[in-house]
Amino acid sequence: MLFPSDEERRAILELARQGVRHAALHGRPLNIFPQTGIFAERSGLFVSLHAGRKLRGCIGIIESPATLGENLVQSAADAALRDPRFSPVRLDEVDGLDIEVSLLSPMQPIRPEEVQIGRHGLLVERHGRRGLLLPQVATEHRLSREQFLAETCIKAGLQREAWREPETRIHGFECVIVAEYRTQNEDSE
Repeated sequence: MLFPSDEERRAILELARQGVRHAALHGRPLNIFPQTGIFAERSGLFVSLHAGRKLRGCIGIIESPATLGENLVQSAADAALRDPRFSPVRLDEVDGLDIEVSLLSPMQPIRPEEVQIGRHGLLVERHGRRGLLLPQVATEHRLSREQFLAETCIKAGLQREAWREPETRIHGFECVIVAEYRTQNEDSE
């Protein structure tokens, strides 16, 4: 798992914002991005966009042979334009968005009783269906371990209790979160 320095964190956020802005302006990912230092490392990641306290887009790449730089600009563009839950981000929205980049550790098989809320994200797989929830989803929604497992199954298009069945594969992962919050509300402090 990557543990970026403060300088690298700033660079990751700057590139993510450039990626969102470029996607909103041109309708496609940046094609020029850093390819050295941390950006040359391999890491799955998710880019989450928030308008105030509301999610505005979230898409990522779980595992990829591509570099962090390539995955970051692709995920930033996809979060801005291709999250099917939302309309594409408009250029006039970009400056007001909060950006969060979750750098993923490699996926590891995990037993339900090993899942730790706030530490683990989950990937559930069964019969070609997959669902993933980041660790912060469980804490933000105050989910219990069982609720988190059930919500991940629902995200995969499975029955809530599918996590209890032996054919269902459950993987855990951890995240390093790199975020900037521009639109904090007073009551969130």
